[in-house]
Amino acid sequence: QVQLVESGGGLVQAGGSLRLSCAASGTIFRIISMGWYRQAPGKQRELVATVNSGHSTNYADSVKGRFTISRDNAKNTVYLQMNSLKPEDTAVYYCNAYIYTDYNTWDEYWGQGTQVTLSS
Repeated sequence: QVQLVESGGGLVQAGGSLRLSCAASGTIFRIISMGWYRQAPGKQRELVATVNSGHSTNYADSVKGRFTISRDNAKNTVYLQMNSLKPEDTAVYYCNAYIYTDYNTWDEYWGQGTQVTLSS
């Protein structure tokens, strides 16, 4: 059993910053990749950023230059530093991870989501 627990969401003014954290726990053999997705009201869930075990990153065009994803392999934790936040960044942010729970078995896991709300 694997759990992803997010923290760091909240209410922030436009132009401000927030840092999200997501810690994976449970039966973890190896984490392949971790990332963040978001879902705004009435919209589909979309990719924000991902980072693999080698620390290679991928970002949505809408957040490039403003958001930075990083990963602490020793702590099984992924972070999302969000700067220059805009009202359109308002969404529920979900942590995502692909994790091996033993040598042969991997699966995709999701956190419960953390709300990020921008005030103009």
